[in-house]
Amino acid sequence: MRKPVDYRLFERAVDRSEAVAGLFDAATSALDEIASGRRELHAVRHPLGFLCLPVERDGDRGVCLHVFGAGIPREAGPEAAPAAPPVHSHSWELTSCVLYGSVGNLRVQVRERPEVPTHRVFEVRSDPAGVDDIRPTSRLVSCEPGPEQTVVGGEIYTLPAGEFHTSVIPRGSSAATLLLGRSRPGRFDLSLGPVHGRGHRMVRQTCDAAQTARTARTVLRRIDAPHPR
Repeated sequence: MRKPVDYRLFERAVDRSEAVAGLFDAATSALDEIASGRRELHAVRHPLGFLCLPVERDGDRGVCLHVFGAGIPREAGPEAAPAAPPVHSHSWELTSCVLYGSVGNLRVQVRERPEVPTHRVFEVRSDPAGVDDIRPTSRLVSCEPGPEQTVVGGEIYTLPAGEFHTSVIPRGSSAATLLLGRSRPGRFDLSLGPVHGRGHRMVRQTCDAAQTARTARTVLRRIDAPHPR
């Protein structure tokens, strides 16, 4: 029987650096089960350019492993993340532990500017089948880059629900994170798009069992490499 992730590890790790070791142990345990086939799940190609391994879901909380950039096996999709990842906000708050590599978390300041907009806000509705329905809203806004936080292996970052941001991975590099998401009532996943953009649908690609296992083994090898704490 697989060992569930202790959600309290994320809470403690935000304020206590020694608790990060528990998150690394949880990630390693889950990856070992995936790589060996003891835990049956399939990695999913996320529209934002990373692979998502859905480790656990319990009510309004969920734990995922995200694999970015060159850490993604070639057969699972492009090795490099998109040149300009979309600016978006989540319906859930997140706490993310970087397992290796470097992740730039760029916060974006969005203002309601219907008279001189640069973007339209789109609502993203996702269903369990892996279909994202992107719907234009009436909100017209302008945006500009805010502060960027660079987080490296062994460090934690948090983001509240509803805050616009984008994740930046240096081209040609790789990273992986263990992430806890907690849904917040009344929130929707949002993305910024063209002012005159239309609604559309995207279907997420699912990796097979062999691809998923190879991804898990790749991440395990990287975690075993030295990383700052």
